[in-house]
Amino acid sequence: MTTSQSASPASPAAVPTGLDAQRLLVREARREMVRRHRAAQTDTAEPPIRVMARLVDDLERECAARGFDLTATRLEIVNRTIGDVNVRFISECEGEEGGPGDYRLLGDELGIALPGEDLNGRPASGEGYHWLRDRMTEEERRLLDAGYDPRVYDIQGVGNPLLRGRLAADMARWGVTATADQVALGLGAGDCIDKILRGLAFFAHRRSESPGAVLFAAPGFNMPELQAATYGYRLHRVPTLAEDRFKLTDTLLARHLRENPDITVVYLTVTNNPTSLAYTPDELAALMEVVRRFADRGHHVHVLADLAYVGTGRPAEDEARMRGLASVPEVADRMIYVNSFSKTRTLTGDRFGWAVFGDTAFSVAMRSSWMNSVSCLPGEWQLRFMAYDTLFRQKPELAEKIRGLYRLRRSRLRTQLQSFDREHQLFEHIHVDDDATIYTWSRLRAGEDCFSVLEKTGIAGIPGSTFGYSDDYIRFSVGIHPVVID
Repeated sequence: MTTSQSASPASPAAVPTGLDAQRLLVREARREMVRRHRAAQTDTAEPPIRVMARLVDDLERECAARGFDLTATRLEIVNRTIGDVNVRFISECEGEEGGPGDYRLLGDELGIALPGEDLNGRPASGEGYHWLRDRMTEEERRLLDAGYDPRVYDIQGVGNPLLRGRLAADMARWGVTATADQVALGLGAGDCIDKILRGLAFFAHRRSESPGAVLFAAPGFNMPELQAATYGYRLHRVPTLAEDRFKLTDTLLARHLRENPDITVVYLTVTNNPTSLAYTPDELAALMEVVRRFADRGHHVHVLADLAYVGTGRPAEDEARMRGLASVPEVADRMIYVNSFSKTRTLTGDRFGWAVFGDTAFSVAMRSSWMNSVSCLPGEWQLRFMAYDTLFRQKPELAEKIRGLYRLRRSRLRTQLQSFDREHQLFEHIHVDDDATIYTWSRLRAGEDCFSVLEKTGIAGIPGSTFGYSDDYIRFSVGIHPVVID
């Protein structure tokens, strides 16, 4: 992939005025840039997600260089490759201004917006911002009273016991019994997964063994694959089927465990990125029963359950599926649960993550992996983590409001994609999600790909190959940008 390939900027007098005329110019620039990048694609081994992100970045800079109106550019170029929600950009307001459906207020309510900051026409009061900082002071006093000083070296590296105890107690609502000793804090779920894979590989090497293979169902989140490869695991990818709603079935799991005795870890996303489809309680219970059967035969695996999107769906359904996951007590000690506030609470930049281990002795053994990576967790970060944990306990309506925003954006994006499909015949199927996550997953018609979709619609998505699947599929995020329907 080449870097930005810009034409000479047009003189200001040569650029037509008027929004409609400007939008036509942006569309023409879009066609030119997409064709250049498509032609250059064969010259690079760059991952597909970076190809699309680079293309959008080059295109936006090209439009700026040509002096195009920013509003026209934003209407005609929408980056839906990245999943994170930026609460500063939220513009949706359903119903009464300042009411429950005024999603613009989330930045203020979450304490992210600075006092007085303009949130799409609503000035932030600063109440959330100041509340968080006052709460951090209170939490520090509590820690000091309990004998833990967040300002000194934490030799175990897993974080303070008060917060770990709270997070452990939360597991009870899903039928999982845990104590603070079974919880380790991390700088996001990805950091926790990295430390877990690192620790398991280290234990294997101490036994003079290979770390074995990690089973990944495809399509699926691919960052753990890169982490596993770094630590010497064999990557064992299992393609799933559309008729199974892109989920690992008990039959598939049993076959691959039987044929691959080196599998030591099963990576399981309970609610899937990229598909936005979630396992049912019965499906999860059936998978755990397979793990139990193979354990009885001497083939023990750890189940690394990624819960990043458990909390973006309906609470009762999330609880039911988690109880299904925990329904086979014989494998409880092989379970590792990883969670974060990144997606469920729109706090991606704060990096609040944690792991819960089903077995206490194993949890304690894993602490060396934590200590050998970050040494100790930042004290200020832990205090902010505790303050947010308290905020969501005191104001559960905030979590519902975030779910409502996701639900609104997914619905609007499906409507927009259907409109584009009627105009351009792009999609064979736009999958309806399970009212969870921040993505949509669609199958493209023959002859279409991410490049042609961007060229025709201005929306940049990620091809299925990013997730170990076919480029016949594409994922769009509802994250950073609101969905604007003309």
